[in-house]
Amino acid sequence: MLKGSELVKRPDQKKWLGICLNPNSGGFTMQTSMYNALFGALTQEHRLANTANNLANVNTTGYKRETMAFRDVFIRFGHGMLDPISAINEKSLLPVPDDLAQNRIALTHIDFAQGSAKETGNPLDVALQGEGFFKVRTLEGDFYTRNGNFRLTPGGELVTGQGFPVLVDGGPVNLEPNTRIVIGPDGAIQANGEPVGNFDLVTFENPQVLEKLGQNMFRLRPGVQAAELPADNATVLQGYLEGANVEVVREMVNMIEAQRSFEAYQKVMHTAQEADQKVIREVASPR
Repeated sequence: MLKGSELVKRPDQKKWLGICLNPNSGGFTMQTSMYNALFGALTQEHRLANTANNLANVNTTGYKRETMAFRDVFIRFGHGMLDPISAINEKSLLPVPDDLAQNRIALTHIDFAQGSAKETGNPLDVALQGEGFFKVRTLEGDFYTRNGNFRLTPGGELVTGQGFPVLVDGGPVNLEPNTRIVIGPDGAIQANGEPVGNFDLVTFENPQVLEKLGQNMFRLRPGVQAAELPADNATVLQGYLEGANVEVVREMVNMIEAQRSFEAYQKVMHTAQEADQKVIREVASPR
C-alpha cells in the first residue's frame, strides 16, 4: 500500500529528482511524469506531421497514405531500451521505479489500398487495378511506382513524368511518334496494331518490404531481401490514372485527435513542473 510521497535523490546523482512515491511501492518521480509527457507530445508531433503529409498529397497520382504504429516500451536509466516482449517472457523485467512506460513509434506503415481510377483520355496514362507496380529504371537502380502518368521523349522513349524509363519486357522501349498505342488489361502494348511488349508488372509477398522515395516511387528497404513476383492479378486501365487513397475526412479527424493529445501532454508537463517547483520551494524555505 502506498504511504504518501517523499522527496528523493538517487545515490549516484547530486541533484534532487522531485516527488517520488514510496520507492518500495515502485512509484514514479515527477520527472518521470515529465518524461512520459514529453515522449507522448513528440509522438503526437510525428503523428501530426504524418497526417499533414497525407493531406498534402491528396491529389498526387498513385500516392499511398502512411500510418504510424506505436507500442509501449520500457526504458531503464543507464541500460538503454528493453524489448518488453522478451523481457516479460524471460521474467527479467522487475517493477522498479526506473522503468518508464513510454510510447514509441514502432514503424511507419504504408497503406497500399486501392485508389480510385480517374479517366483522363490520354492513351499514355495507365492505372493499375489490384496489386502490383510498374518498374522504372533510374541511375540508382530499378524502382517501383503506381503512378502511370507516362509520356514519350522527343526520341520516342516511354518514360515517367520525371523522365525515368518505364521497363517493358525487362528494358526501356521506344515508340514512333504519332503512333496509335493500345494497352491491354494484361499490360500488353501494341503500336499501330503491332505488338511491342508487356509492362514489367511486379509485386511482393509482403509490400511492406518497400519504402517510399521521392517522386512517388518505392524501393526495397535497406538490408531487406525480397523476391519480385509477377503481378498476375493486376489489371491495366488505359486512359486512366489511379488517385491517392487518402480520405480527407479521416485525416482531418486524425489531425484533430493528435492536436488534442498534444495539448493534453503539454498540460501534464506544466502540472509536473509546477509540482516540482512547489516541492523545491517548500524544501528550501527556512523552518
